[in-house]
Amino acid sequence: MHIAVIGSGYVGLVAAACLAEMGNDVISVDKDENKIADLRKGIVPIYEPGLDRMIERNVRENRLGFSTDVPASVRASRIIFIAVGTPQGEDGSADLQHVRAVAAEIGKAMDGPRIVVNKSTVPVGTADRVREEIGKHTNHRADVVSNPEFLKEGSAIDDFMKPDRVVIGTDSPEVADVMTELYSPFVRTNNPIIVMGNRSAEMTKYVSNCLLAARITFMNEVANLCDIIGADVKDVRMGVGSDRRIGPSFLFPGIGYGGSCFPKDVRALIATSDQHGYRMSILRSVVDVNEAQKRVLVDKAIRHFEGDVSGRRFGLWGLSFKPNTDDMREAPSLVMIRELLEKGAVIRAFDPVAMSNTKAILGDAIEYADSNYEALEGADALMVATEWAEFREPDFERIRSLMRQPVVFDGRNVFNPSKLKQLGFTYYGVGRQ
Repeated sequence: MHIAVIGSGYVGLVAAACLAEMGNDVISVDKDENKIADLRKGIVPIYEPGLDRMIERNVRENRLGFSTDVPASVRASRIIFIAVGTPQGEDGSADLQHVRAVAAEIGKAMDGPRIVVNKSTVPVGTADRVREEIGKHTNHRADVVSNPEFLKEGSAIDDFMKPDRVVIGTDSPEVADVMTELYSPFVRTNNPIIVMGNRSAEMTKYVSNCLLAARITFMNEVANLCDIIGADVKDVRMGVGSDRRIGPSFLFPGIGYGGSCFPKDVRALIATSDQHGYRMSILRSVVDVNEAQKRVLVDKAIRHFEGDVSGRRFGLWGLSFKPNTDDMREAPSLVMIRELLEKGAVIRAFDPVAMSNTKAILGDAIEYADSNYEALEGADALMVATEWAEFREPDFERIRSLMRQPVVFDGRNVFNPSKLKQLGFTYYGVGRQ
């Protein structure tokens, strides 16, 4: 099929590359001339494992191209994906100005019927708004499909190529058939393609992310209670997760979630409920608890150092909100860093891929190390904010020799508390005994 993907951000680039990988002719479109120029040179603006190689391969095979020309791309394509940003507004709602602008451009460029697919995460009712906006500028038929993405940063290629399910929102059986044909190569293991109405599809995306965010947040509260009463959250997690009704996923406690999806989508669904006069009390609590959780490790550090961390040196391992990404959006590490700096601490940090993005946010407010071990030279404590694989089995004897004090604040519970105690470390996890 001939496809245009408008928006070459995280979702748009992954979608364009994966659709091309299955043999489609795809144009990745963006108004940012510098970004498109870089992509044509093979420079990928985001870090996602495997994405650069997939893009290179499909460009070489002439299945994937890049353009700043929206009208020409629309006319050359049967299916147009909208994958532009929907930033959070001041009230927490999703800002649809970019989606509306693209819809208007599509309408002006159409020279015949098109299928227009909302891939961006958008509030319930957006398909109607896109259809209306396109209709202002053309008499040609535009079938608007809601096709939410369910990509996890760090594993987005695998998530797109082997989806748990594909959700297609449309009331047209003919359009449903076209979209099913498009996605059939991705679900050869018989994972479902689920066809529903636009509004149900839009709601499905928000409910999925909000439910996962609530699950994480609940386990963080459980871990905090375990700290108080002397239970070990690892044992609790295993006992609870063995129940087939619950399962083990998203039960790992830590220092809160971040990123581009969970925080924004939770607030957006709250805003949607407010607009319709319904108060979602559980989700409001999820936001409050998650923000507090980002400060849990700092609170433990202040208690350990008897209320004063001024002048103390902290080696920080991990900056991105999760492993295998350079995304710093709403990363818990930023909250921790700002809290510690405000209290007079000194921080030297290391992250495998996110340090340049951190520098763009924090500048020289902290020190940046060339390795995880260098971050610990002369440190009074180690803090783990991101569970990168390379942090899981370090040389603890070397760590002890580098630090002034063998103290570890493990915000992702990556270490074994008993092992560290035997090695002479003072260990603080999240809900670990």
